[in-house]
Amino acid sequence: MLSSSDALVLIGAGKMGGAMLSGWLAGGLSGAQVYLRDPNPPAEMAKLVAEQGLRLNFSVADIAAQSPRVVILAVKPQIMETVLPDLVPLVQPGTLFLSIAAGVGLSRLEEMLGGGAAIVRTMPNTPASVGKGITAAIGNERITEEDRALCDALLSAIGSVVWLSQESEMDAVTALSGSGPAYVFALVETMAAAGEQLGLDPALAKQLARETVAGAGAMLSAMPDDASVLRQNVTSPGGTTAAALDVLLGDEGLWQLMRTAMNAARARSRELSR
Repeated sequence: MLSSSDALVLIGAGKMGGAMLSGWLAGGLSGAQVYLRDPNPPAEMAKLVAEQGLRLNFSVADIAAQSPRVVILAVKPQIMETVLPDLVPLVQPGTLFLSIAAGVGLSRLEEMLGGGAAIVRTMPNTPASVGKGITAAIGNERITEEDRALCDALLSAIGSVVWLSQESEMDAVTALSGSGPAYVFALVETMAAAGEQLGLDPALAKQLARETVAGAGAMLSAMPDDASVLRQNVTSPGGTTAAALDVLLGDEGLWQLMRTAMNAARARSRELSR
């Protein structure tokens, strides 16, 4: 991933940044290689600082002197314009900037960093916090094959990695995998509520819905078959599942609803992109 002499700078230690850092440390990265900048790190980050020797809130000049191999931009998109200009001294030959900020395009990142930076823009999703995420990535023309390999190594610590052929695909990725976990959580909520309406105890309905969706996800992960094949395998003609799917997959059902929802998410992503 990184050689023992390489420094990694993490700007922002929120949920996603913290999940990534935990994965890297678990994978063998030494805490002494990590420079963390966050004015209010969460308690779990403060614990890592104390236990693993992370360097907290060093000055940019001090970090620049280390010629860091990679700088992870894990702050909220709305404060990028405040944070990035201060990081211009870190734009050096051999330093890669990896952004996980939604809606901030490569051209805007280049503008804020003053030009000359090798940048990879990514869209991870929240299952990264349990090592089951999927991250889409796209780099500018300055990244090298070594940079790309480093990104693969870093991002695979939190799940799968896919590379896009063009940045315009990022809005659709945001609508599908970036926002997708919320769709699944909403499905669990609605299944539990429907079960309660059918007469089940609320706690039982929630447990059944939660574990059903988690189990189905585990099957998708463990088995090579497409989701459509798995669906057909559990649907007996004329049975109860078929009766429900006739509604869910009808003309006004889940197919159309999901298209409409994801189109809305993509449109909003385009509005937010700069």
